[in-house]
Amino acid sequence: MFRNQYDSDVTVWSPQGRLHQVEYAMEAVKLGSATVGLKNKDYAVLIALKRASSELSAYQKKIIPIDKHMGISIAGLTADARMLSRYMRTECLNYKYSHDDTLPVGRLITNLGNKMQTCTQRYDRRPYGVGLLVAGYDDQGPHVFQTCPSANYFDCKAMAIGSRSQGARTYLEKHLNEFLGSSLDELVKHGLRALRDTLPNEVDLSVKNVSIGIVGSDQEFDILDEDKTAKYLSEIEGDEKRGSNRGVEATPGDQSPLDPPSDAPADPRVSVAMDTE
Repeated sequence: MFRNQYDSDVTVWSPQGRLHQVEYAMEAVKLGSATVGLKNKDYAVLIALKRASSELSAYQKKIIPIDKHMGISIAGLTADARMLSRYMRTECLNYKYSHDDTLPVGRLITNLGNKMQTCTQRYDRRPYGVGLLVAGYDDQGPHVFQTCPSANYFDCKAMAIGSRSQGARTYLEKHLNEFLGSSLDELVKHGLRALRDTLPNEVDLSVKNVSIGIVGSDQEFDILDEDKTAKYLSEIEGDEKRGSNRGVEATPGDQSPLDPPSDAPADPRVSVAMDTE
């Protein structure tokens, strides 16, 4: 097995102009279970697919409350997500103490991006191996933000990240114009249909492996219990499933934009040897 001599440090560039440690962190996000975020004019919704490490263990928590007006769903390393969620909670608490108001979602994402970028510039730190979908509501309305281990962040109308998420993004792009005028119930059902397109043929959504978080103009961030989740799952049960992307492990849309041209000599690639959620 070849040893890659350009991935020992986040500040070492390969001859192709790539930072391998950052790319490894982004691969960890692609290995994590899928999560979907979408919004209409009044609400933002997070829907995540939970995994169990074995049949003897419980399902991992995928949606984490941050403040009464905000929550996150994760894809990647759960330990890194807990560290970032603690930072976000502290920022919200400090702003509440100083200004007696909730922290605007965009300002928190800017601070979070600066924190994540520090780990892509210093040799003594590694990038956070987790991607976040942040749903929140403030005086500007509902928001869905995506963050990456590369410290990029995006304000999205809808987004899906994680393993096999290309199928969910295809569904979201196809129905994007319907989200803004839809009701909360319809929005949740669109999210569940998108998440279902990330599953292999032999697996289906259930109250055990799905988690739903909602925040809006008249609702604080809330993670639905199993009874409410079962109600939404029963309403989409008869819908036709898309088959074009099912059973496909990877699609061209999931490839890294930093991959070199096919005619360029490639660096030795090292497999990501870690469990992700």
